[in-house]
Amino acid sequence: MSEKGKFRQFLSRLGPGLVTGAADDDPSGIGTHSQVGAQFGYGLSWTFLFSFPLMVAIQEVAAEIGRVTGAGIARNLRRHYPRWLLVTMVSLLLVANIINLGADLAAMGAAVGLLIGGPLGLYTLLFGVVCVATEIWMSYERYSSVLKWTTLSLFAYVAVVMVAQVPWGEALTSLVVPRFEWTGAYATAVVAILGTTISPYLFFWQAGQEIEEQKRHHVKPLCLTPKEAGPELKRIRIDTLTGMAFSSIVSLAIVFATAATLHANGVRDIETSAQAAEALRPIAGDFAFALFALGIIGTGMLAVPVLAGSAAYAVTEMFGFAGSLDAKPRKAKLFYGTIAITTMLGVSLQYVGIDPAKALYWAAVVNGVLAAPLMAVMMLIARNRRAMHSLTLSTRATITGWIATAVMAIATIVFFATL
Repeated sequence: MSEKGKFRQFLSRLGPGLVTGAADDDPSGIGTHSQVGAQFGYGLSWTFLFSFPLMVAIQEVAAEIGRVTGAGIARNLRRHYPRWLLVTMVSLLLVANIINLGADLAAMGAAVGLLIGGPLGLYTLLFGVVCVATEIWMSYERYSSVLKWTTLSLFAYVAVVMVAQVPWGEALTSLVVPRFEWTGAYATAVVAILGTTISPYLFFWQAGQEIEEQKRHHVKPLCLTPKEAGPELKRIRIDTLTGMAFSSIVSLAIVFATAATLHANGVRDIETSAQAAEALRPIAGDFAFALFALGIIGTGMLAVPVLAGSAAYAVTEMFGFAGSLDAKPRKAKLFYGTIAITTMLGVSLQYVGIDPAKALYWAAVVNGVLAAPLMAVMMLIARNRRAMHSLTLSTRATITGWIATAVMAIATIVFFATL
C-alpha cells in the first residue's frame, strides 16, 4: 500500500476519539488556557504533558464501555448500580453542561462582535439555533463527517503560535522542567487545567459515539462478538490517542501564544476567550487577532453539539430509552428535546444577566464534584463482568485509569480547599 493509501486508512479509523479530543478545546477551555498563559507565562506548560496519559486512559475506558456493552455510561449505571447514583450523576452533568453551553455560545457571539460588530445577544441566539437544527435534521453519517472536518478549525491556534514569536527554547523546556509556585493562584490554575482537560461530558459523548458507530456499521457489541475485540480495541486506542494528542497540542499552542504576547507585555488578567482575542490585537496584530476570534467560533461549532449531545445521551438512557443522532426526530423526542432545551437554556443565561465568566466558575465547581466519582464508577463498570463479560479492562488500563481518578480526586480537594 502506498504512503497516501496508508494515510487515508489511518484517517478512516479516526472518529469518536478525534472529535472528543477536539471538542475538549471549546471556547471556555480556550479562555482558561489563555488566562494560564497570560498569568503564568510558560510556567504551567508541564501540566499538559502530565495530564495527557491520564485523559487518554479515562477516555479509552469510556469508549470501551460503549463499544463492549453496546450501552452508554448512563444505561450501564441504570443496569448495575443504585438509581440515586444515576440520577445524581446525570443531574450534575446537566447543570454543568448548560452553564458550559451558555459560556461557549456567549463566547462565539462575542467573537463575531469583535470581528464585525453588532448585537452579541442575537449572534448567540443564532448560533444556538443553528447547532440545534444541525443535530436534529442532519443524518448521523453526514453529521459525524461535518464534526471531523470542523476539527480543522483548531489549526487556527497553531497558526497563531507561529506568528507569536515564541522563544521555543524556553517554551519547550517548560514542558519537561516544572516551575512550581506555592500559591493559591497557581494551585487553582493547575486544577482548572485538569478540569478543562478531563471533563465528564466527554465521557458520555465518546461512549455514545461508539454506539452510534456500531449501529452505523451494523455490528454487535463486542461482549457478544469477543473474537472481534482485538482490532476494535486497537482502533479505539489509536483514535483516542490521536484525539487527545490533538487536544493537548492545541491547548499548548494557546498557552504559548498568550505567554509570548500577553504575558510578555504585562497583560495578566484574562477571563474569557474573547478578551484574549481582543488583548492580542495591539500586541500580535490583526492577523493573529482574527485567527484567534475565528478559532473561537469554529471550536464552538464543534463543542456546543458535543455538550448538548452528551446531555441527551445521558438523559435518554436514564429513562431507559436508546437515543441516537441517526434517529428521526418524531421517534426520538426525548433525545432531541434534551438537545434543544439544554442549548436554549444555555442561550438564555446571557439574557438573564448571568456573567459567563462567573458561571464558568460554578460549572467548574459542579464538574469538580462530578468528575472523580463518575470516573470511579466508570472504572467499576469496566471491571464488572456482568457489564463487560470476558472483556473487562486490562490490568494496565486499570492501573492508569485509577491513577487518573486519584489525580482528579486530589485536584478536586485542592480546588475546594482554595475556594
